[in-house]
Amino acid sequence: MSVLFFRRSRPWDSVTYWSLDLEMGGLDPRRDSILAVGIVPIKGGTIRLGEGFRSLVRPASGYRLDPETVQAHQLVWDEVQSAPPLRQVLPEIDRRISGGAMLVHYQGIDVPFLKRAFKMLGVRWPEPRVIDTARLLKRIGRLTQPDLPPDMQPLNLAKARQAYGLPEYPEHDPLMDAVATAELFLILRKTLGAQTLRDVS
Repeated sequence: MSVLFFRRSRPWDSVTYWSLDLEMGGLDPRRDSILAVGIVPIKGGTIRLGEGFRSLVRPASGYRLDPETVQAHQLVWDEVQSAPPLRQVLPEIDRRISGGAMLVHYQGIDVPFLKRAFKMLGVRWPEPRVIDTARLLKRIGRLTQPDLPPDMQPLNLAKARQAYGLPEYPEHDPLMDAVATAELFLILRKTLGAQTLRDVS
């Protein structure tokens, strides 16, 4: 008779989480470019602001800037044209997310842009474990308000932070949004009583 042994998941606070946010020229990773990145680690359950990284990114030639996104992130061509190109910024992202979990708010937006960026530059995607605070919010909503329609749950980052009593930060600055996501994650982890990496995944 064979016995199956299941590997225990690591304690949640033994993992480094790299909270990441991108600002893009639009929402289509096939035709829009990354314009800015912000990333900050959570180590031992503590946000390490001094180890954060922020950079503008110069778009490759041929990429457009959607006027609607400019209203949100306030980045214009004059700013990003003097920024370092993606080939200089991507290694900074790669060396961070390769050594831990990646934390984002709405992985359906940031992750496709990152994967395309890695592919364009011929860099192997490091396959980080992705933790999505929007998914954690949905999980809490199903547990605490099972009758509440999904579209009524506060999944917007700023609204979710407000619902949990977190301070209001300026939106659409990638480093500030990365910090905002990291703070929200710590609150959601506590709310869920998550003890392992599997619990927050």
